[in-house]
Amino acid sequence: MDGLARRFQEVRRQTDLLAEPLSAEDCQVQSMPDASPTKWHLAHTSWFFETFVLEGAPFDPSFEYLFNSYYESVGPRHPRPARGLLSRPSLDEVRRYRRRIDEQVADRIERGLAADVRARLVLGMHHEQQHQELILTDIKHLLGGNPTRPSYRRGSAPPRQPSRNTPALEWIARPGGVTEIGVAAPGGDGEPFAFDNESPRHEVLLRPYALASRLVTCGEYRAFMRDGGYRRPEFWLSDGWAELVAEPRDRPLYWRADGADGGALFTLDGERPIADDEPVVHVSYYEADAYARWAGARLPTEAEWEAAAAKVTAQADDNFADSGSFHPRAAGAGAGLRQVYGDVWEWTSSAYGAYPGYRPAAGALGEYNGKFMCSQLVLRGGSCATPASHIRPSYRNFFPAGTRWQFSGIRLARDA
Repeated sequence: MDGLARRFQEVRRQTDLLAEPLSAEDCQVQSMPDASPTKWHLAHTSWFFETFVLEGAPFDPSFEYLFNSYYESVGPRHPRPARGLLSRPSLDEVRRYRRRIDEQVADRIERGLAADVRARLVLGMHHEQQHQELILTDIKHLLGGNPTRPSYRRGSAPPRQPSRNTPALEWIARPGGVTEIGVAAPGGDGEPFAFDNESPRHEVLLRPYALASRLVTCGEYRAFMRDGGYRRPEFWLSDGWAELVAEPRDRPLYWRADGADGGALFTLDGERPIADDEPVVHVSYYEADAYARWAGARLPTEAEWEAAAAKVTAQADDNFADSGSFHPRAAGAGAGLRQVYGDVWEWTSSAYGAYPGYRPAAGALGEYNGKFMCSQLVLRGGSCATPASHIRPSYRNFFPAGTRWQFSGIRLARDA
């Protein structure tokens, strides 16, 4: 089998495996406007290949409207907040749609692809990996709102016992000076892959700084909570404090209030005790920034993060979706920066915007990233829900500051 065909088959199969533990009812429901039903993810990723790779007669003309996400130049689309109301087509019909698209793409690969079509196919595979992560984050939000706190999959793991030897937080100094970040440009045939928002490669000036050797833990975050962190406006950005006033909260998403048992949190394997040595996760940018101020530190810029992460090689304990844990793990022993890749997306203080010289691609695919470069913050590093093959030092994720349903956490920084 051609390497590209095998890769396509693997990506599509992984999406199906993520949906496998779910009932048809699970796949139908939408828990909030920012999340989408699993059934919609299954259909939309197929629509993407049908629209941008096959470019032939549609499987069903209505799907062009139902499963377009935000491509205005392709045509009108069903409103995002109402995706959970699409009881038809059925889950079985969506799965038939996936199988048909799989067959047609495989045939197209076998017959040979022009360079531009190959590039769109590779983009589609990375696009599907983004939706694999969204399937996990969206279904966690759905199940986390169920009073019975059900497990995403059968045979959930037993409660994890907290470790007593969390590595001490150390500061890893980094020199200042001129450095380069980003990629020169996405490969002409789609490999090596990078999204357009990661280019062009350019110079930035950094002042000497230091990054924390590991992520902030639940135990450390609990100290912030117990010190009145959610009641002290001096630590909060104005918009973050206004959000707290409008929707009072005093803990990360999915945490149950501390009690005699030490508190509990909801995971994709159901509810279990909070482990103080694990990274805190499901915090917003506002919460991350407030914690950093309380701790006498700050969040890194994305340039600081990338300059440091580019020097870090893959480590055996990197925790991506491939591990199957779907939950961040405590830091292991070792020198230097730890937990750089996987575990949690790390909030940076950088606004999501265009790099100098950036130009969106022509046509509908130019809408993929560029039109979202406003009012969002950059996150780096991937998470326990990210496929390992999907991440790289230059990868730029982005979400609004109040987002909490993603696997987002905190690494501290400070001026040297």
